[in-house]
Amino acid sequence: MKAARWYARHDVRVEDLKEVEATKDFVKIKVGYTGICGSDLHEYDEGPVFVPENEPNEFTGQKAPITMGHEFAGEVVEVGPDVKQLKIGDRVAVYPPIAHESHPEDIDLYFGNNFIGLAQNGGLAEFCTVKESAAYKLPEGMDTKHGALVEPTAVAVQAVKEGGVKFGDNVAIFGAGPIGALVAAAAKAAGATEIIVCDLSEQRLEKAKELGATTTINSKEVHAVAKIKEITNGGVDVSFEVAGVSITFEQAIAAVRPRGFMVVVSIFARPITWNPLQLTDAGVKITSTIAYTRTTFAQTIEAISNGQLNVDPIITKEIKLDNIVEDGFKTLVADKSQSKILVNINSDIA
Repeated sequence: MKAARWYARHDVRVEDLKEVEATKDFVKIKVGYTGICGSDLHEYDEGPVFVPENEPNEFTGQKAPITMGHEFAGEVVEVGPDVKQLKIGDRVAVYPPIAHESHPEDIDLYFGNNFIGLAQNGGLAEFCTVKESAAYKLPEGMDTKHGALVEPTAVAVQAVKEGGVKFGDNVAIFGAGPIGALVAAAAKAAGATEIIVCDLSEQRLEKAKELGATTTINSKEVHAVAKIKEITNGGVDVSFEVAGVSITFEQAIAAVRPRGFMVVVSIFARPITWNPLQLTDAGVKITSTIAYTRTTFAQTIEAISNGQLNVDPIITKEIKLDNIVEDGFKTLVADKSQSKILVNINSDIA
C-alpha cells in the first residue's frame, strides 16, 4: 500500500509499505479522504513539533518515520477479534487524539497527549488501522468527504465552547486559515451576532465570509483592533487567536472588551515575547484548547450531517496521494489563498 511518511523537516516520502492488518480491538480502514492539517504543515516546514524523532512515543511506541494524516475518513474493511460494535462496510471518521483516558474527557488531553498521524501511523495512506474506540460511524447520507472534515471542524467547535460563545455575542477571529474560517462557522452555529475575521489574504477573507463571517478586515490595510472597537462599541465578547504569531496574539487580547475572553487555538511553532500587563490592564480572561472532547467530536459529526454546519466552502483543492509534497505541502507553503486541501485516496468510497 502507498503511504506518505514523515522522515524529517522537508522530507516526506510516498512509499510502498506492507498492507496493514486488523488485530485485537483494531479496525482496518480503507481511507477515502484525508485533509492536510496546519499541524501537518508545521511538521513538514518546521518540524519536528509533535512527531517523536529520536525516542518512541509513550502512548504508541512509534517514532519517525511516521505515516502522516489525522483528518480522515473511510470504510471499515477488516475488524480485529475483539471489535464489538463496528462491522465491515461501516463508514467512519477517525478521532485521532491519543491520551491516557484516565481523567474526565475535558481535561484528559492535558495530562499528556499525541495524535494518530503524528505519533502513530495515520491516514495519509491507502489503509490504516485504529482502535475501534477511535472510529466514529458516519450517519447514513453523510458522505465520506465530509467525514474527513470532522476533525478540523471539531477543533473549531471546541474553541467556541471554550470561549463560552452564546446567542447574541460579538466575536473576532484573528487568522482566516482553515481553522479560523471554521471557527466563524461554529460561532455562527452557536448564535454569535457579529463575527469579525481578520487576515492579510483577501482570498482567505472571502472564504471566511462563505463560512459565516459578517465582517472581514484586511489587517494590511486597516488597523484591525481600532476597527473592531468601532464596530462593537468597545470590543468583542470573545476573540480567537488562530494565526500563531506574536502580533495577532496581542491584537486578540486588545480587541476584547474588559472582562471578556480570548481563546488561543493556534499551535505556536516558536516562543513569543509578550507583556502580561496587557492582560491585567483589561481584565481579559485567556484560555486555550489543543483539540476537542469525544463529546464534541460526536456532536460535530451530527452538526455536519444535519446541515447545522456547512463545511463545503472550506475545501479549495483535491489532490492525489502521489502528489502530496508538490501539490499539498509546497502549495500550502507558497499559496496562502489555499484553505483545506483534501487528499483523494480512494474516491470509490461515497
